[in-house]
Amino acid sequence: MALSTEELFAALEEIPRVSLAHLPTPLEELDGFSAALGGRVRIFIKRDDCTGLLLGGNKARHNEFLMGDALEQDCDMVVWGAKVQSNNCRQTAAACARLGLPCYLYLSKAGGISTEPQGNLLLDYLVGAHVAFTEAKIGPELDAYLLARAEEFRTSGHNPYVWDRDRVVPRSALSYVDCTAEIADDLEAEDVEAAAIYVSSAGGTGAGVALGAHLLGMAAKVRLICPMTWPWNIPDALARDANAAAELMGLPPQLTASMIDADESYIGPGYGLPSKAGQEALHLLARTEAILLDPVYSAKAMAALIADVRVGKYPAGSSVVFIHTGGVPAIFADPAGVLGSGG
Repeated sequence: MALSTEELFAALEEIPRVSLAHLPTPLEELDGFSAALGGRVRIFIKRDDCTGLLLGGNKARHNEFLMGDALEQDCDMVVWGAKVQSNNCRQTAAACARLGLPCYLYLSKAGGISTEPQGNLLLDYLVGAHVAFTEAKIGPELDAYLLARAEEFRTSGHNPYVWDRDRVVPRSALSYVDCTAEIADDLEAEDVEAAAIYVSSAGGTGAGVALGAHLLGMAAKVRLICPMTWPWNIPDALARDANAAAELMGLPPQLTASMIDADESYIGPGYGLPSKAGQEALHLLARTEAILLDPVYSAKAMAALIADVRVGKYPAGSSVVFIHTGGVPAIFADPAGVLGSGG
């Protein structure tokens, strides 16, 4: 039996949370963009690039629940990490600045990534994060590195909140259950039923959208466009994380891997690298709607939406929703890639 949005919001209110984001974010129709794709399908964009917290993005929502968890545990610092140009780290550092928590970022420069202070990294410094670099590769290797650094802080008397995948990802997913309920209300106000929801994710954001759509009984197919591969089966992991999020809400398991549409075919030359299809998507949206996409996350998800519309995946008159997960500072770290030299 499907839940109402009111019931879903009420269940989420029982979970520790702090207010960090500008919510609800707008849902806007992309008339010019739709026209450029033939005008057969109405395209709406959920503006989670407008969540605030140091230039917006999906991690502002995540951090409402993660920092709520940190404060609930009386943590006195945050230990986090990802790649050098991480949107996640930028918004986590910003959340820490807002809450007065010291933030220690360990950023992977594996593969020869530049550590010049630009894009997201520049913003990490500006909000006062303690930044260090490591050759640990993103994934299990960096996860273990972060847990080790957190243990060092514990031995010196601190109580760190650390990137621990099993704890963090389900709580991140809760924030996109919340977002999906917003979308459901947005669509009802527009008197629109969406055929699909697109979002760039291979983690908590996607798990939350899939769970939220299922709990609400939405007819929309959730298309999770993966920006990276992981050394595990992504649908299995997303179903597990979604079910862990449901448990936090006091609900039984909801999803199986077979219910997760995780598309890894738009990654292009690799994680963190622009793709030609993503560049086209970024340029088209900028020129028709003056909305900027992140070149290595949201642009690749929009490329999937464009491809699906062009091949007639949805009948004339259908509507689809694109969740903009932010990440715009990455544009300024790789202008050559944005302008067209990517693979």
